[in-house]
Amino acid sequence: MGVEGTPLEGKVALVTGASRGIGEAIARRFAAAGAAVAVSARTVEEGDHPLPGSVATTVRAIVDAGGTGVAVAADLARREDRERLVAEVTRELGPIDVLVNNAAVTYLEPVVDFTPRHWDTMVEVQVRAPFELAQLVVPGMRERGRGWVLNISSGAARHPEGPPYRRGLGGGGTVYGMCKAALERFTTGLAAEEHSHGIAVNALSPAALVATPGVRHHGLDKGVPDEFIEPVESMAEAALALCTGTPDTLTGRIAYSRALLDELGIEVPAPA
Repeated sequence: MGVEGTPLEGKVALVTGASRGIGEAIARRFAAAGAAVAVSARTVEEGDHPLPGSVATTVRAIVDAGGTGVAVAADLARREDRERLVAEVTRELGPIDVLVNNAAVTYLEPVVDFTPRHWDTMVEVQVRAPFELAQLVVPGMRERGRGWVLNISSGAARHPEGPPYRRGLGGGGTVYGMCKAALERFTTGLAAEEHSHGIAVNALSPAALVATPGVRHHGLDKGVPDEFIEPVESMAEAALALCTGTPDTLTGRIAYSRALLDELGIEVPAPA
């Protein structure tokens, strides 16, 4: 089984956190597959953030490749921005058929040092925003009898194994992993609720480390062998498979990119 041609032709997709990294790759892949893609993040133009990438850059790449894309700036830590985002995308492109919740804000601090402000921001962006965006788009998906929700997760959602515990686990990933674990439980619950309405809901994680600008910024790729680095194209291709597959069977998955591509017989693409 492979994903070919323009399987998202006529569909509207919203990808959050799409100014760089995994979100950018998914947005560009969905546009190449025929979707009109709304690209959202806080970073509007290059230079607005210390890291490279912006929604304007992502949309420019989509349009230059012959696709349809619009940029909608939003801070998903703010409820009013979440509501405005869906309203604006619907106004510009039409009802949303595919929602990809990729946006994340990450603070790597041990529990004893974690500040209330960082806690509130991480939970708002990585748990509450996906929940409320789904609340905003799922009713329309129900009316049309189809839809796809994809939540981008991480292997950090898995429970640490021990004792003894691997060195490095005390470096501050507990709250990040907790948010991703909550996101995965939300995924399976929503999938069960919406299965009869023709809506697929899945979570997708990289099978290995994707060296995004954020990963490099935090130094998480230092000393990682090449064989444990995953090209971002694998995540984009797996995301496309989950957002074009039939909700009858391909739903409620807590999927990992390479294993999913192997299962579906989709070749892992070479890095661009």
